[in-house]
Amino acid sequence: MADVAEVMAKPIAQRLLHDEPLLRLSYTALDGGPRVIPLGYLWDGNSFLIWTIPISAKVRALEADPRVAITIDIVGPPPRVLLARGQAELTTVDGVPDGYLEASHRAMPSAVWDNFDRQVGELYEQMVAITITPEWAKLLDFETTAPSAVEKLARARGEAAH
Repeated sequence: MADVAEVMAKPIAQRLLHDEPLLRLSYTALDGGPRVIPLGYLWDGNSFLIWTIPISAKVRALEADPRVAITIDIVGPPPRVLLARGQAELTTVDGVPDGYLEASHRAMPSAVWDNFDRQVGELYEQMVAITITPEWAKLLDFETTAPSAVEKLARARGEAAH
């Protein structure tokens, strides 16, 4: 876990976690196929916090197979990519959690917050809190780190040149 904490504490990872309001969550659907969906989230310094409604397909899929992968990225240049993997833990809660509202607010202008909060408060009686504590993480900043295949190719080329 120390390696994960080290990756997540890097300044570029911290900027991505702070500045990018959406992550992409990958999981295995009930039909066995892969799914990737963008979701609002919060990072509490240890775990990704996500909320959804109890009847969503991802809830049933995550109950069946809690393994997930997460990507938070920007195009660049240079591109920046934070990758994480872990297990989703699901908890049903009454009402609309403040965390859900805070995560949602990150991706919308403040002028619409009150209307959004009112609408979801009227619609959602319960939500499912999804907590993902990374078991593995990697940061690709394309300056000090790159995909392992690229790093391997660069080492091989460097050794061939000598």
